[in-house]
Formats: sequence, structure tokens, C-alpha cells
Amino acid sequence: MGVSQRYLDSWESYWRETSDAPGEAIWDSAPSLTAVPHCDILLPHADPALPVVDLGCGNGTQTRHLATRFARAVGVDLSHAAIEHARRADTEKVAEFEQLSLVDREAVRALSERVGDTNVYMRAVIHQSEPQDRPVVAGAVATLLGTRGRAFVVELTSASKAVLQRASQDPGGPPAKLRRVFDHGLKPAGASDEEVPRLLTEAGLRIVDSGDTTLPQTEYLADGTRIDLPARWFVLAPA
Repeated sequence: MGVSQRYLDSWESYWRETSDAPGEAIWDSAPSLTAVPHCDILLPHADPALPVVDLGCGNGTQTRHLATRFARAVGVDLSHAAIEHARRADTEKVAEFEQLSLVDREAVRALSERVGDTNVYMRAVIHQSEPQDRPVVAGAVATLLGTRGRAFVVELTSASKAVLQRASQDPGGPPAKLRRVFDHGLKPAGASDEEVPRLLTEAGLRIVDSGDTTLPQTEYLADGTRIDLPARWFVLAPA
């Protein structure tokens, strides 16, 4: 089982056409806005002596911060081009990066065997996965945790659609970074608010804590307002 060719091609083309400039991807926000506060929520529940795996790491911006908070950080992404970005950006070699499809159960199990029980960081992956793949993505989190790991998962909520719609209706059309997402056939905020926690619990995960937040983007509306997408976070443990 694997992702559809269309989905894979969309992500490969997106990352191939994205420069190495920080913030060039709309979701490539500074760790101070993302991984830093997220780690502050996760770490009271997690053992930092365990590794952490960043699922859907993209160009590795957050992974490199995770490497300062956990004993070992591994970033994985479906896109080969994204992993190439991440390796180039990691000039001090603080993290490890590898291409991995989260719907490839065998590959996920192999990663789990290599790293052992691990913490997981996953930012906005379920919501943009194709519907048939979302349960398998949630299952990958459970597999990687083993018995001792903890996870921080944050996903866009349905309210983010209104923000994206407002951005798309600016006089000049969608801002450039958002337009590129649409041009490559990527579909943000695809999962419903009820679907995400259901998928996580059905995958064998226990919700330890949760809360509302936003995911700051690197793009702005015509009036200069930063695009902050409504989201919900979950701290998870093996059930």
C-alpha cells in the first residue's frame, strides 16, 4: 500500500520548485512560533532521553530545533526533494533525515525497530493526507511510540478554511506562497474536526491532553495581517 501517484507527484513537484530560503514554504515558520511552544507542551509528558521522530518534516526547520530538546532527532518526509532540502539546511548535522511514506507500514515498522520507542512530533499531516490514508498515518504514530514514547500532534481545524478563503479573496488573489500550494494540487484542512481525534484513538492512542492553538504561516494578507491558521493539538500516549 502506498500513497497515490498524484499525491506523491504533488509533493515532489512542490518541494522541487521551492527554494532553500527560510520561510519560502508557507508553513515554514520559525521554531519560536512552532516547535518551541509545542515542545513546552510535550516535554512534561515525555522522556527527552528517548529519540524524537518528526513526521512530515519538510525542509527540517522544526527537526533541527527538536534535536536541541531530545537525545536524537530524525526527520522523515514522503518527498525526496524535501529531504534533500532538509539535509542541505542542516549544516551542523544535528539531525538525521530520511525519505519515508507514513502509509508504508513495513517501512514504518523498520524505522521503529531501528530507533526503538520514540517520541513523535507531527504538525499538520493528517489534514492534508488523502482520506483513505489518514487512518494509516495515525497508526504510524502509534507504531513509533512503542510503549514509552509520547506524541505531539497538531492539525488544522475546519475554521482554517475560512481564513484560507479570506486570503484567496484578496484583490490580487491568493498570496504567492498560498497560490503555490493550490497550484500543486495540495489541499489544506481536508479532515473534519471530529475525524482527527477519532482516528488517533482508533489507532490505539490515548489523548493525554489537548487544546486550541494556531499554526502561524510565513505569508500575509493584503492588509499585512499574518495568516495564522486555527488548529488543535493533542498530546498522545499508547492506549
